Amino acid sequence: MEIQLDLAKTPFSLDSTLSCGQTFRWEKRGVWWTGIADQTAFKIRQINDELEFNSSTNTAATDFLWRYFRLDDNLLTVYSKIVKDEYVREAVKRFRGLRLLRQEPWECTVSYLCAQNKNIPAIKQMIFNLCRQFGDPVVFEGEESYKFPKPKALAKASLKELRQCKLGYRAENVLETAKLVAKGDFDLDALQTMSYASAKEELLTLPGVGPKVADCIMLFSLDKLEAFPIDVWMKRIILEYYSKFLNPEFVKKMKAKKGLSPRDYETIYAFGRGYFGEYLGYAQEYLYHHKRCQTGLDKISTKES
Repeated sequence: MEIQLDLAKTPFSLDSTLSCGQTFRWEKRGVWWTGIADQTAFKIRQINDELEFNSSTNTAATDFLWRYFRLDDNLLTVYSKIVKDEYVREAVKRFRGLRLLRQEPWECTVSYLCAQNKNIPAIKQMIFNLCRQFGDPVVFEGEESYKFPKPKALAKASLKELRQCKLGYRAENVLETAKLVAKGDFDLDALQTMSYASAKEELLTLPGVGPKVADCIMLFSLDKLEAFPIDVWMKRIILEYYSKFLNPEFVKKMKAKKGLSPRDYETIYAFGRGYFGEYLGYAQEYLYHHKRCQTGLDKISTKES
């Protein structure tokens, strides 16, 4: 099957979108990307303005991918709003067509609970282990893979079983969150209709969810493009390229300390919101991926704020 794009009006880079660190279940094999999204196995590649793909179920696959890759976002408008300086201009030029994904909220939540203090290969391994242990199998083009486990499946797991998936201390947070969602005590889908501030307040009540994880969940699965995940690496980017916009005393304090307090996080977020505007989540992803490719960040632990 194919999706035809007009790249002049709808810029899109499959490689940049799937390799920028926002998702953990896609792998590139030769010219093809393979992965599972929406409980469906996909094989997809981009040749200029054409997306060619196969899936384990062709039911509405084209419509799903259009939504999943956020091809409904007007990137030209996004660029006009976020390109405020040479550094972000350089990032946008290098990765033009990178789009945020519209991931399934439950999978995204568990993924970012697992992502704390781990590098991307380790995160992928944890999620693979969870899917193999607790997810339903799906066979596609002769190869077996696994769907993401549903909340009830993880809620029934033991801590020992989760730790055997290499989750470590994250196992308790995943288990308790799964129980809340499985029992209907926490409705992730309902957060989509809430404001950014209200949705974040709700997410912060989940075990193991801090400001950065909450922003990741909102940005990558809940349509909150004003979310701005800030870890120690984004902190370094802000201090290196945007310190002139911040209070000198605050900059001095940030350079002298590790990590971020909730107040520090809010101070940096307020700068980002004021500087980049309503699409600061896109600005964050371009800046993060640009720095990541410059420094080999994918091999370094991602730190929770």
